[in-house]
Amino acid sequence: MSAIELQNVTKRWGETTGVDNVSFAVESGSFAILLGPSGCGKSTTLRMIAGLEDVTEGRLLIGGNDLTTASPSDRALSMVFQSYALFPHLSVEENIIFGLKVRRVPANERATRLKRVAEIVGLTDVMTRKPGQLSGGQRQRVALARAIIAENNICLMDEPLSNLDAKLRHDMRIEIRALQQRLNMTVIYVTHDQAEAMSMGDKVILMRDGQIEQQGTPEELYDRPATTFAASFIGTPPMKLLNVVPGDGYMLAEGENTTKILPGTGSEMMVGIRPEHISISDEKGIPAQLVSADYLGSETIIDARIGDQPILVRSAGHVKLSKPVKARLRWNKKDVHVFDRTSGKRDDTIKAYSV
Repeated sequence: MSAIELQNVTKRWGETTGVDNVSFAVESGSFAILLGPSGCGKSTTLRMIAGLEDVTEGRLLIGGNDLTTASPSDRALSMVFQSYALFPHLSVEENIIFGLKVRRVPANERATRLKRVAEIVGLTDVMTRKPGQLSGGQRQRVALARAIIAENNICLMDEPLSNLDAKLRHDMRIEIRALQQRLNMTVIYVTHDQAEAMSMGDKVILMRDGQIEQQGTPEELYDRPATTFAASFIGTPPMKLLNVVPGDGYMLAEGENTTKILPGTGSEMMVGIRPEHISISDEKGIPAQLVSADYLGSETIIDARIGDQPILVRSAGHVKLSKPVKARLRWNKKDVHVFDRTSGKRDDTIKAYSV
């Protein structure tokens, strides 16, 4: 039985549709990611699960029970928001146990839970401090502790790390994932950061314009993107998509030079190759121009052009480019992703050539 299941859920405000016919299931003890750009409906979906937004159409099941219209207090879940939402006049300890006090949990049980949770999230030494005396990471730990101490099996997280700097976000990603596994919680986590999604999620639900674009494991979304949107959204740096010209097969043109990269004719097609699967060659491959290079230490991201179409190349080490230079690009046929240009959908019936 799934811990949470959405069946054809829609959310409308008047004539405006925020979430359109969304269906997915999250298994008990798993870490699911709602991923997508701003305005795609991921936070609205999370708020409907929490009971903070009404469901216009469809059903919401929690633990197999239909809780579509149930109040938030009847859903037995916790939530961590983007803002820490801490009481500034209360100490760390008082912030963590505030919900237990409201629910009239006995003092001895509150103390037992508090001690355990403070150790889990590493707040034992700051329990008497006020939120204003804490770092951003510590304040986020307080918010997590407040969710954990409720001892609900389900926790919803709405972009909880977006206010932190890059290094702290990385550290907190590791901590949250380890915490979820240790406590065997079911987590639904909203983010626009695909690096968070890829590194934390057991399941990723990619949303666009209120609908699900693709869902599956991080590996499935990365290795076999279902649409051009999924292909260009997942990956750092992202995959660039190239238009191909119908002819004797599908040709990738560069000036007077053409290279046949797909067999057959028919619909207008696009191809994509991830930057790490492209190599630079002096002799063989597709003619290209290397325009600029971003040195990142262990690797260099090269901005290249095939004709007037941009493409990115990831190369190990330091590649220096003082000015644009001509080169050739190569890739293996197994690394080429083929899409129908009109529908944007993946087409696995066409097998590419190596170049």
